[in-house]
Amino acid sequence: MLKRKRFSQTERDFINLRTNGCCEYCQMRYDFSPDTFEIEHIISLFEGGTNELDNLAFSCSGCNSYKHHKTKAFDPITEELVSLFNPRTDTWLQHFSWSENFSKIEGTTHKGRATLTLLKFNRTGLVNLRKALVNYGVFPLIY
Repeated sequence: MLKRKRFSQTERDFINLRTNGCCEYCQMRYDFSPDTFEIEHIISLFEGGTNELDNLAFSCSGCNSYKHHKTKAFDPITEELVSLFNPRTDTWLQHFSWSENFSKIEGTTHKGRATLTLLKFNRTGLVNLRKALVNYGVFPLIY
């Protein structure tokens, strides 16, 4: 197993820039979130992942803590075990959509439903924060 590395400021800036400052999972904006944000290993080092940039995601601490080292979860509708959403290889809008008022995320595929359920994208605090940010006119960045 590889050892977790400390990322340089250049690497951290690159990871943040490619995400528009949002959690790559729940799309919460870093600059408005009460959560800290972390560089997350999409495939954990424990599971054979690497410290390479293509295996790293910008994640709020909520999503990162629910995901932990997991790479699969059950689709709540089909009960099928499926791979989680991978921000490096999957397109967010192919697996998720916004509710009409942008406060909740809906899974549109097996992978989307499994990911949003495991990572609890619609945690009460996130839903309330999204509503406030929509009313403030600064959310979401991705339509």
